Amino acid sequence: MLEIHFVFKRYLKHTLTLLSIYCIIWGFTPYKAESLGLILGSVVGIYNIWLLSRKTNQLGEAILQGRGMKSIGTISRMAAAVLAVAIAMEFPELFNIYFVILGLMAGYLVVMIDLLIHNTWRGEKR
Repeated sequence: MLEIHFVFKRYLKHTLTLLSIYCIIWGFTPYKAESLGLILGSVVGIYNIWLLSRKTNQLGEAILQGRGMKSIGTISRMAAAVLAVAIAMEFPELFNIYFVILGLMAGYLVVMIDLLIHNTWRGEKR
């Protein structure tokens, strides 16, 4: 289960780099609502991936101990995404809702791209 921790750390590094780029875009361009939407979506995406990695780790430990788990936190992740969209809808002058959704999806895209690159590199190493 330790590898999940390392995958999450790699994901966090890539996503924090994206967040810093979004902050630079917010500071130096006129696209304030769009960049704030990306920032909000990415922060909630980080929370969702952290929650998923934590629940996956707990699931692995439960299997090793011979017990089961009821859920891996799907409802919690959905609720966080709905909360981000609700915040964007409440404050449309601050957050562009389309970019909030894009920011939510960006986290999962980063995970997929990272795993694809990592597995390709590891495959060539063998």
